[in-house]
Amino acid sequence: MRIEIRGESVLLDGYVNAVGRNSRPIMTERGKCVERIEPGAFERALKRAPNVALLLNHNPEKHLGSLADKNLELFEDVIGLRAICTVTDPEVVQKAREKKLKGWSFKMYVTDDEMEERAESFPLRHVKELDIEEVSIIDDRMTPCYIATTIEQRAEEEKTLSQRGLEFRAVTMEDIDYSAYEKRIEAVKSGQGIVK
Repeated sequence: MRIEIRGESVLLDGYVNAVGRNSRPIMTERGKCVERIEPGAFERALKRAPNVALLLNHNPEKHLGSLADKNLELFEDVIGLRAICTVTDPEVVQKAREKKLKGWSFKMYVTDDEMEERAESFPLRHVKELDIEEVSIIDDRMTPCYIATTIEQRAEEEKTLSQRGLEFRAVTMEDIDYSAYEKRIEAVKSGQGIVK
């Protein structure tokens, strides 16, 4: 996870969750199992999602942005669900300076899965399809690698809302001075050539 502090904003770039990899044992509504989000599940979910919110610690009162606000970018690559966001919230910027940002988490509704029974281990739950509505930055007040499930009523049927977290090792860069580079770029653009 890269955390880049730029004056009164912070750029966060990292993975919310991996695909094609087994989780640690977790408790789900179907019992204890190991979970694997299959490749392509996030990509399809993002295509279906009208918007995805960016929150702090899953708190709806701490809205930091969204895809619609254009300060959050989400996409799936060969590793997993990657998030790039710019946050101007003073509390988050301060926590970044104090190295108190601890991980990512997201909420999902699993819409298609398959349970694979295994003789020597916990069953393996293959999450094939999911809906995603929110990703959260987790600070030092919460444990990032937690699992939580709640039952919600959606569209006249009961759905299970699951939260999954991922702890990261942060690399923090603070207040990098880009002015020399910006002058060189402007000189090239204006036809003056490279300025040293």
